[in-house]
Amino acid sequence: MTNINTTPATAADPTVAAATAQFLTPLVLGLQGLAVNGKQAHWNVRGSNFIAIHELLDSLVSNAQSSADLAAERIVALGLPVDARVATIATKTPATAVPAGFTQWETMIRDVIADMDSVINDTQAAIDGLDEFDLTSQDIAIAIKASLEKDRWFLFAHLAE
Repeated sequence: MTNINTTPATAADPTVAAATAQFLTPLVLGLQGLAVNGKQAHWNVRGSNFIAIHELLDSLVSNAQSSADLAAERIVALGLPVDARVATIATKTPATAVPAGFTQWETMIRDVIADMDSVINDTQAAIDGLDEFDLTSQDIAIAIKASLEKDRWFLFAHLAE
């Protein structure tokens, strides 16, 4: 029988774990921020496309939370902790474009897309950086980017002429 005190928490190379955390942590924080700000937008969007945007924002929030969970769980599975408390998100992510109050749907979509673009840029950086460290983690980042780009497309379609 294996002694729990001598069994390592993970079989991952510590260098790989640290590199993975370096690239995935900004995604976790950005995605959690996107979820919080997406819900803010969801509550305060106004205008003729209200219900469609309101429902799309709920989907965006759900997808951002699921993606954040996927990235965070990968970091933890490699043996490192994740700090995605609201205070940490507020200090380690760029300022949000989403306003605090009621906003017309066109402006709200542009603001949410601006926030999404910031997370998409971090996701691409993770994809590029993880290529030399951990292909499994890179696959997670690729899946997150695909999800973000799909949600962005759904929102942008409301602005397209």
